[in-house]
Amino acid sequence: MMAPEQIAADRAMVVECAHLPPRHLDWVLEQLTMDQRREFLVRWPLWAHDGQLPPDGEPLVWLIMAGRGFGKTRAGAEWLTEMAHRFPGGHFALVGATFDDACRVMVTGPAGVLAVAKSRGLATRWWRTGGEVHFPNQAVMTVYAASAPEVLRGPQHRAGWCDEIGKWGPRGDAAFDNLMLGLREGEDARVLVTTTPRQTTLVNHVVALAEKNNAVTKGRSRDNPHLPDSFLAAMVEQYGGTRLGRQELDGELLDDHQGALWSRGLIERCRVAAKDLPPLARVVVAVDPPAGSDGRDGDACGIVAAGIGEDGIAYVIEDASVAGASPAGWAAAVAACAARVRADCVVAEKNQGGEMVRHVLTGADAALPLRLVHASRGKTARAEPVSQRYEAGKVRHAGAFPALEDQLCGMLAAGGYAGPGRSPDRADALVWAVSELLLSRRARARVRKL
Repeated sequence: MMAPEQIAADRAMVVECAHLPPRHLDWVLEQLTMDQRREFLVRWPLWAHDGQLPPDGEPLVWLIMAGRGFGKTRAGAEWLTEMAHRFPGGHFALVGATFDDACRVMVTGPAGVLAVAKSRGLATRWWRTGGEVHFPNQAVMTVYAASAPEVLRGPQHRAGWCDEIGKWGPRGDAAFDNLMLGLREGEDARVLVTTTPRQTTLVNHVVALAEKNNAVTKGRSRDNPHLPDSFLAAMVEQYGGTRLGRQELDGELLDDHQGALWSRGLIERCRVAAKDLPPLARVVVAVDPPAGSDGRDGDACGIVAAGIGEDGIAYVIEDASVAGASPAGWAAAVAACAARVRADCVVAEKNQGGEMVRHVLTGADAALPLRLVHASRGKTARAEPVSQRYEAGKVRHAGAFPALEDQLCGMLAAGGYAGPGRSPDRADALVWAVSELLLSRRARARVRKL
């Protein structure tokens, strides 16, 4: 075994080499002997990034839950091939959503076990009809489909690799259970699960199993240093911050709370590109100040800008919220946001430190118009008519606002809050802004151009 320090140094060199032009990399390889060249090219710990290497302790279940292009398939193929190499005559399971999925991605794909075995100089035999990969040491990998869980009921395995469990379908739970119950070959049975996040019962079950041994690897597409920069830039430009982008690129496990006033699907239907923002007749900045006057209580100051378009639709155009700021700090943030969006006024709750808001905002910008509104109802009651405007297509998000949208999806119709943080400060500010634009007496105004 190589010393960890040597592996770290070699990995740093490999990362540098991976970004060399082909002619320069060829020159580097020409300086090595044939044995050194083979070792350099196939030694997986040198080329792998941190998220592709197994956690310490050899846990029963290791979960890699990351964005597309992270290198999950390569990590799975390398891991199971290493297991097959270590245990001659062992039996190993390859489980995909369908038989074809498993064959195409896990076995014959460019990062599948056949490619990995070939890079290691292992003469494997692939029998597609029977779904088996045979190794020179008599180890056998067998392909299974999660859509046919009963096939996993009888066989015994030493280890298994499950891919993309988020799309396994209604029979996936039974397939995973049957695989786990069949890990009876040897004392150190293990399972690797690789998947893009998706909110399913099985995914949540596997997360809980892996978390018991601190064996959950999370990551983003951009964590893979070998992905082309042009691909990442294009994907971030098109999907960055959206639900799809956060799930498929950032590897986040997003959920919708039962009885929430907003769902992620609803917000996605109400999203438009910032470049498509129409002329706005009126723009407001709403502020929900932190509960503590000194800004050290951990809550954020919600600052959200929105405008009413010539089409009568309210557009959320900026989330400028700040956390942990003093009154002078968040007042400056409000003033700066109002200047950027050319706001007509700032809206703040009168009975939530309204006069204090007036005082600190006046200190930040004496010319800044301020409208204090009175909260006669609770947060949920105020938010409900705003969520109904989303349902009616009367509100749009001009761009993506992940932190704000997480809070919206945590506001419950029955009362209470299930989102991130202690308080939906950003969501409260949005409710005030949209209410001012669509529900107040000043909702109608002439169209102006920015």
